[in-house]
Amino acid sequence: MTTNHYDVVVVGGGLAGLSTAAYLSSKGKKVAVLERGQLGGRAVTLKIKGFNFNFGAHAIYARDSSVLRTFEKELDLHIDWQDFNPNKAKYDTGDMLTAVPANVQGLFQTKLLKAFDKVLFTFEILKTMLKMETGHPHLSIQKWMEKKHINEEVQEMMLTLASSNFFTREPEKIPSDVFFSYYSRLFTTNKPVAYIGGGWQALITEFVRVIEANNGTVLTKTKVEGVRVEDDRVVAVMTPEEEITGDEFVCCIPPKEMVKVFQETRLEHAIAQYAEYEPTVVVVYDVGLKERIDVPYSYIYDKQNNIFITDISYYDHTCVPEGGQLLQATAYLRQSEVGNKEIIEQRKQEIENLYDKHFPGWREQLVVPRVSTRAIVQEIKWTMNQKPMPISLPDYRNLFFAGDWCEGQGQLSELSFSSAYNVSKLILEKE
Repeated sequence: MTTNHYDVVVVGGGLAGLSTAAYLSSKGKKVAVLERGQLGGRAVTLKIKGFNFNFGAHAIYARDSSVLRTFEKELDLHIDWQDFNPNKAKYDTGDMLTAVPANVQGLFQTKLLKAFDKVLFTFEILKTMLKMETGHPHLSIQKWMEKKHINEEVQEMMLTLASSNFFTREPEKIPSDVFFSYYSRLFTTNKPVAYIGGGWQALITEFVRVIEANNGTVLTKTKVEGVRVEDDRVVAVMTPEEEITGDEFVCCIPPKEMVKVFQETRLEHAIAQYAEYEPTVVVVYDVGLKERIDVPYSYIYDKQNNIFITDISYYDHTCVPEGGQLLQATAYLRQSEVGNKEIIEQRKQEIENLYDKHFPGWREQLVVPRVSTRAIVQEIKWTMNQKPMPISLPDYRNLFFAGDWCEGQGQLSELSFSSAYNVSKLILEKE
């Protein structure tokens, strides 16, 4: 067994691991990233027949206040931002299309609410923006709204928004404090949604560029199988080939993988709790078309079936061959529906029906479909009995955690970036 020593050893090369390593290496730390498979984790871009498919939409929410913007400025990342156009976003209610209330203009154009209900809903948004409403950690958003006697139409609008932002078919189960914390930030942003030109791969390439420019080490196909601990410190991680020692360790692999690494340590039982949590799972059905089908919207949300279609190529022209189109459809699932083959087939059919309705002729233009029936968009599903993992635990003071299952701001990739940034700051403050 050979030994390599680093200031910081980062286990996991997803968005959290790469952003942690890039930031710390830029601050002079000798850093190593260990990834058992392909860099990016779930944020990868797959090239098929000239189309670049992303495993999950490469969308950044509230991008002007996103931690990724902080990384961009401090690390001089080159990011091709493509901002979402709310004027080209529609809700499909079954018998009509109406504006998505993604901004004030959309709110007053939408037909989902009557005039008086729009005033009530606007009032709720205002209270959220001003943090006059913060919810309660022991009340779901549904229970909170019932307790506050919120108008039924306003309740439905709030849950519809939550469904689309939290990627869930069970928005009523979201803790109310999580709900208000998220929307107090989203309602005050100038850029509610943005895409990254070149997809996730463009961002991964940028993080790797920064790491290597600062003499960091990126090791792929390197599986961490265990750790060596002494008293209250982690001193090394074990791979099949070698032992890698470090002063600080950041674990950026999901709890279901992490629990194996920390067997027979003080953290075994604590991590096992998080490993049992349910992730947010969706059905993703992407289609690459040889010719564009032009419609007056780039985003359509089927309110009745909780399915949305995004014209990814409208924002990112690099993901298609010349003249082509890439559409991404995502169908939310209830937890009871995950793994149910009949339900999954039904959801796929509902997606195809939505394609037929809004992109007629897509079947004739189809070059390549890509279907994922169990796509994990986040390692933790927000319910009343699931809480995010802390970014550090008292058992080992030189061990930290980052990822979209950890404490931080926002949802989805923003949780990865914010937890990574917070961990990096904690490590640097030790000096």
